[in-house]
Amino acid sequence: MPAKNSLVPSFVHSASERTLDERPESWLTRRVRVGAKLPNNGPLPLERGIPALARALEDAGVDSIWVSDHVVLPRTMDSPYPFAADGRADWPSDMPYLEPLIALALAAAATERVQIGTAVLVLPLRNPVMFAKQCASIDIASGGRLELGLGAGWLEREFDALAAPFARRGARLGEWIEIARDCWTGRPTARTSRDYTLPPEILCLPTPAHEIPILIGGHSPPALIRAGTIADGWLAQQTAGEFDPAKLAGERAIAVDAARDAGRPAERLRTVLRIVGSAKRFDVVADALPSLGEAGVDEVIVDLDWETDDQAGQVAALRAVAVSA
Repeated sequence: MPAKNSLVPSFVHSASERTLDERPESWLTRRVRVGAKLPNNGPLPLERGIPALARALEDAGVDSIWVSDHVVLPRTMDSPYPFAADGRADWPSDMPYLEPLIALALAAAATERVQIGTAVLVLPLRNPVMFAKQCASIDIASGGRLELGLGAGWLEREFDALAAPFARRGARLGEWIEIARDCWTGRPTARTSRDYTLPPEILCLPTPAHEIPILIGGHSPPALIRAGTIADGWLAQQTAGEFDPAKLAGERAIAVDAARDAGRPAERLRTVLRIVGSAKRFDVVADALPSLGEAGVDEVIVDLDWETDDQAGQVAALRAVAVSA
């Protein structure tokens, strides 16, 4: 039984000190990893810098740090936001975003242990060969710590601004992943398709330091099927206080079934949950962790409260509940 720690808020002790008989059997063998959002948007990265924020998160004891992605935003959000029941994005469009792969390069240089990743990067907005080169470079610089959450995207005017066809985003996501993985071998095969031509006899070096895992973000049936058929896992999103473990389990089952149908090892499919709005709601997150683990969640990505300097205490609060008995 974990000892009480002055850094751990009192709300976690009732959950972390349950007897073994009171915990679900599968919960005893599951350790939900604790990752954190590395702020690459808003004023904080401009004020404090990505390296300082990344070091603070690593020192706080998180398992992983993740950045988000927007290249441009319209003055008015007029595309349906897929992660809100009413379809509305409730954050300001004039929020600055540091480019995620550049942010990860800065984070890689400032850290030694944590996994680094994107949650999520909109791949169809980018050139796939350049993307592969950037990721290989970051993976080498980090000593093989890169993991990629990738999505098809939802904001049509962002695609317009980058001259990327919004209607082809799903098809391009799948093909761009194929191209990136092919480039990571160092000797990609020539291809000519509707969306991309890669000439023969091309070398793309250096190759990554390790096989870069790919998670597919999104909750639509095509996203879940892609997660099972072409990726290493699924990256979901829910809001603190609005958890629905049953919905997560059902969606995860679609990805798992797709993996099995494709002849892939479904038991190796990872599920990572991005929890938005969690910075000041750690009591709610801690209470939900056992049921999220039961639903198949392997790792959570939380927002930390940066108005205090006690990031370590916040992480300890979750870890006290996330660690199996």
